[in-house]
Amino acid sequence: MRRYGVCFLLAAAIILACFLAGYAVSRNRPQYETIEPIPNTVYETEPVTEGRIVIWQETAEPVPETAGKERFLLVSETGYLMVFSRDDSQENMQTHIPLSDFPQEEQEKLREGIWFESMMEVFCYLESFTS
Repeated sequence: MRRYGVCFLLAAAIILACFLAGYAVSRNRPQYETIEPIPNTVYETEPVTEGRIVIWQETAEPVPETAGKERFLLVSETGYLMVFSRDDSQENMQTHIPLSDFPQEEQEKLREGIWFESMMEVFCYLESFTS
């Protein structure tokens, strides 16, 4: 029993010494200085839209002409969602997702049809409501 008391006091003394040493070191450390702006300097900024950000590319590629055109229609037919493409080069996709899985407000939109620019946007929309 006496050994445990001695070990406890020794551990408490070591912990107290560590805290005091840390306090002494941090007390003498200089505070960080705030950086003041350079007087009479004008910084130029250029607004960048999210769709046109280029990171690490030799030359920027032009935006395709089809950008901004709606190409995929998500609509409800016979109680299930279907995807139709504007151009006939791609097949239509029939999902097995019932319209009843969506909230009432979204059901109204899906009955009329929602246009998307890419198939990835269609998948993201469906995933947000079905997962």
